[in-house]
Amino acid sequence: MSRRRLVIALWSAATTVLVAASPIGALPVAQADEVRSLEYWLADYGFTDAWKTTRGAGVTVAVIDTGVDGSVPDLAGAVVGGTDLSGLGSADGQTPVGDESWHGTAVAELIAGRGTGGSNGVMGVAPEASILTVSVELGEGAVGSDGQIADAVRWAVDHGADVINLSLTRNSLDWPQSWDDAFSYAFDHDVVIVAAAGNRGTGTEEVGAPATIPGVVAVAGVDRDGTASQDASSQGTTIAVSAPSERLIAVDPDGSPRVWSGTSGAAPIVSGLAALVRSAHPDLDADDVVNRLIATADPKGDPVPGPIYGYGLIDAAAAVTAAVPHVEANPLGSLSDWIATYRPASGASTLFDIVIPAPESTAEAAPRRPATAGSFDVYSFSLWAGPVALLIGLAASLVVLVVGLRARLRVLQRKE
Repeated sequence: MSRRRLVIALWSAATTVLVAASPIGALPVAQADEVRSLEYWLADYGFTDAWKTTRGAGVTVAVIDTGVDGSVPDLAGAVVGGTDLSGLGSADGQTPVGDESWHGTAVAELIAGRGTGGSNGVMGVAPEASILTVSVELGEGAVGSDGQIADAVRWAVDHGADVINLSLTRNSLDWPQSWDDAFSYAFDHDVVIVAAAGNRGTGTEEVGAPATIPGVVAVAGVDRDGTASQDASSQGTTIAVSAPSERLIAVDPDGSPRVWSGTSGAAPIVSGLAALVRSAHPDLDADDVVNRLIATADPKGDPVPGPIYGYGLIDAAAAVTAAVPHVEANPLGSLSDWIATYRPASGASTLFDIVIPAPESTAEAAPRRPATAGSFDVYSFSLWAGPVALLIGLAASLVVLVVGLRARLRVLQRKE
């Protein structure tokens, strides 16, 4: 049994909170014409070299998030369809919803920004890919978010998504049974699913669902130097690869630039890379696409794969051009096998709060604050949450037992 499946099996009763992995704020001094120069990941992670082969044309990426504002100049012509499942937005999914309404648009810009105006706009890592937007309600107080996520995954598959991006996570290893069906549906239809690991800065110490689901590409975050982010990346044995999660850039509809951090930004960079691979190699199935992402990663940490960096830092040029052997199955595991082996017959789940990884401003005057994004049924599994909770429970039971015995002895002594 693989370590990944073993950990999921052992700790499938732990709980977590789904958090959005992205701090955001107004860029203090940068002007619009400086935006492109701030996108360090384009050159540092091989995207500009990968563009010599492909820019993502012909591939559709679904962004399941707070909605994508298609009126943003950098997304002109990129959004080809959408829907709203929150009941709060517009029918086309292009009216952002929730407290962190910017979130979905910023994610989409990282994937497929067109870079309008020369160097004045955000250039996505797959600037010729198409975007589907599905707006869902996330954060505290949201109702039925678990069902919305499941329905969103199915909708995306039915409307032609080749890749699905989920820049949301939960402080829990487990997930509701409705996600079993929806994610299996996506895998059965040859769709690559990418999810953010979550942010330590919002209390998400360990990776949570959906990044814990077998077969999902779980993305950790690193800083400009390629070192695990202390605030913008959680860790766990399901981490697949790592990508930039700090000093990311977005441009608002009014043209004002913003910087943000979090694995909510690392995930779309990897989703965009998956789009490049699918565009360059249209004959590859989803399993081989996933394999290319991890097989060509620049190894980082010890061991490899490991709970901090996974297989390492993504290398876009290598993922697109390297010779990589064919695989017969998804190297990140099989959800159907996991369900058959570990899913309780009852399929019971527990209600937890879901949040988007907390945006935090880079402006000195702006306070850091968490961005919530919903509440829905999920399970949880974490490397340490299970055993720690078990030990705490056993210790508490032992204390109660000892206290009870002492009290009983005192009563007997008085009677004597």
